[in-house]
Amino acid sequence: MLIVLSLGGSILAKNLDSDRFLKYANVLRDISKKHTLLVVTGGGEAARNYIGAARAMGADEVTCDYIGIEITRLNARLLIAALGTDGYPEIPSNYLEASKAMNSGKIVVMGGVTPGQTTDAVAAILAEYLRADLLTIATSIDGVYSSDPNCDPSAVKYDTISPEKLISIVMAIEMKAGSKSPVDPVAAKIIERCKLDALVMDARDPALLGEILGGEAAKKSPVSCGTWITARK
Repeated sequence: MLIVLSLGGSILAKNLDSDRFLKYANVLRDISKKHTLLVVTGGGEAARNYIGAARAMGADEVTCDYIGIEITRLNARLLIAALGTDGYPEIPSNYLEASKAMNSGKIVVMGGVTPGQTTDAVAAILAEYLRADLLTIATSIDGVYSSDPNCDPSAVKYDTISPEKLISIVMAIEMKAGSKSPVDPVAAKIIERCKLDALVMDARDPALLGEILGGEAAKKSPVSCGTWITARK
C-alpha cells in the first residue's frame, strides 16, 4: 500500500524537541516495513513566527509563503536526520522528484512546494500524482466536525464523511476569522476531484499514528481519533 502522510509541524516540531522527532521516526520506520511511505512535513509554530516577523516588516504574502516553505523543509531535514539511513537523504522540491525518490525504497520526506499552498494541499496533490492508496492528515484535531468545536459546543464529529460534505464544512469554517479547519480548502478540493481515500486524525501521540497506519491501514473501520473521507458507498 502506498501512503502519503501530511505530518503537521505543530505536532512534529513542537518546541523543537529532538525526542519527538526520534519518536515519530521510529513509528515511521515501523509503518514503512509494511507500506510505501512518503511524508510531507508542516511548518508549525516556527513558520508562523517567521511569517509574522516578515509581515511586521512589510513583506508581501508571496515572500511570506517562501519563508514558510523554507521552515517546512527545515522540519523535513530534521526528520530525515532522525530517520538516519531509513530516510531518503534529499528533500524533493517537486512531485516528480518525490516520485523518483520513492523508487529508492527509503522513506521520502519533503516540505512545501508552491506559494499559496499549505502542506496539506501538497500532500493531497502528491497523493493524486502518485495514485496513493491513502492520504493521511496527521494533526492535533481528532477528526472532522460539523462545525468548529472550539466555537460550537454542539459540533458533531463524523466517523466517515464524503469529500463533498468535507468541502462544505471546511468552507464554512474558513470563512470565520480565528476558526481552525482540520483540512484546508485546496486539499479538500483535491481529495474530491481525484476521489482520494483520506484519514484526518489526531496524531499528537506518535504511537497512535503507528497503531492506525502500521497495520492494514485502510479497512475504513471507525477510528476514535479520526475521520475517514471516502467517496465509496
